[in-house]
Amino acid sequence: MRQRFSKYIAAGLGLVAAAALVIAPAQAEEKTDFKFAWSIYVGWMPWGYAADSGIVKKWADKYGITIEVVQFNDYIESINQYTAGAFDGVTLTNMDALSIPSAGGVDTTAIIIGDFSNGNDALILKGEGGLADVKGQKVNLVEYSVSHYLLARALQSIGLTEKDVTVVNTSDADMVAAFGTAEVTSVVTWNPLVAEILAMPNATNVFDSSKIPGEIIDMAVVNTETLKDNPKFAQALAGIWYETMSLMSADTPEGAEARAAMGTASGTDLEGYEAQLAATKMFYTPASAVEFTTSSALPDTMNLVRAFLFEHALLGADAGSADFIGIEVPGGTVLGDADNVKLRFTETYMKAAADGAL
Repeated sequence: MRQRFSKYIAAGLGLVAAAALVIAPAQAEEKTDFKFAWSIYVGWMPWGYAADSGIVKKWADKYGITIEVVQFNDYIESINQYTAGAFDGVTLTNMDALSIPSAGGVDTTAIIIGDFSNGNDALILKGEGGLADVKGQKVNLVEYSVSHYLLARALQSIGLTEKDVTVVNTSDADMVAAFGTAEVTSVVTWNPLVAEILAMPNATNVFDSSKIPGEIIDMAVVNTETLKDNPKFAQALAGIWYETMSLMSADTPEGAEARAAMGTASGTDLEGYEAQLAATKMFYTPASAVEFTTSSALPDTMNLVRAFLFEHALLGADAGSADFIGIEVPGGTVLGDADNVKLRFTETYMKAAADGAL
């Protein structure tokens, strides 16, 4: 039975859903009990494993707090619940962080950059050919998701725009079956759906996320106001994450056992999970995550992302330009409106892990 992965549901639809909620951001106060949400995806399976294996409790106890780690089967619903204040932190992509909680007015800080897609997302055509052959075709994808973003970047790479194709909004649950029909000639989707489709006759990968490395980022974020009064929450999360990273990346029986457990929990097995990891650039060490987060590539990527979101009216009804929402990157530089910063990236807690200071 194929496991449905809902990581990349349309951000625009999620924003609408979030707006329907009574938004009550987590209150800024010192507290001891925290809730963290995650959803099924190759780069986020470590959170579930850490909770099941006792790693979460170990680090929470160290800081004298409790952390409830909750799995959601619906990715967008996890973000909506975070945006509404029901959770103190959540796993999401850089694009969805900007288009949902930040656009919804919730000041959010990315404390852990876990990985980026490095082949997990792909544009697949039916039959032989290359990227240029997509011109004039209908392209089936989850509209306003990172699949939509990948298509835009693919077209841009050969001097085309979305006007040169017709986007057909298609549920991720229907993508594999859709590709098998005569009327569907091209799709954009993510793993494990990519692997399933590429195993079908006449399927050709003409562009994937390895061509835009570092742009589809998976991360853990927390409410900024909660973070200000409770840095121990972020310290514990960083400790949890990097202990789990060290374990799962080890070429040992224990490492293989951890990866196998994550694979089973995500609906596959050790071999299937490791195949997905191979198409994911995991930052197993905090030092590698710090290097990525503090590089000039991050603001360049966020400029591309915010331009895409503004073009598709996903930065909020009041957004008059891509500068509407301020994005703060390490070093204090702000992209966009410095008086309306709602998304922040910090290397603080990853660096503390790298320095052995947790």
